Amino acid sequence: MTNPTPAPTFAGRLLHGYYHLIGTFVFTGHAPIASGTVGSAAALLLFWFLPFTENGTLAILIAFTALFLGLPAARVLEQKHGDDPSLVVLDEAVGMWIAVAYLPKIWWVMLAAFLLFRLFDIVKPQPARYFDRMKGAGGIMMDDVIAGVYANIVMQLVLLFL
Repeated sequence: MTNPTPAPTFAGRLLHGYYHLIGTFVFTGHAPIASGTVGSAAALLLFWFLPFTENGTLAILIAFTALFLGLPAARVLEQKHGDDPSLVVLDEAVGMWIAVAYLPKIWWVMLAAFLLFRLFDIVKPQPARYFDRMKGAGGIMMDDVIAGVYANIVMQLVLLFL
């Protein structure tokens, strides 16, 4: 006779709910189409409306805190939903905040950074492609960090030459 799988404890369900909330960036990962774009847009809106994000260093600190909180969430959700599940969009939120850190909060600058971030996230120039091919939570998260860095560099150069 085999032992039945034990029912998850209350603490286990609570922790899984926390990972789900974090990994899906407050459930934006459940968008029926383009969940990455929806998660990126939600992150940009949050960045836009939070007053303390004018401080680029604080924005980067928040992004990297979210990155480290998101690693176990991505790992748990990947175990449940398969490799790089589309509902995990915290990586897009982290990448988006990196893309807009140290940029002026001007609508066209934010829009351009958003579009560049999505482009780099989709095209995945190296080393983003390398990280995208990695298995596990690190691969899920890091390709978007690289896309955010690329978008930010391009925007800094655009603003420098305007």
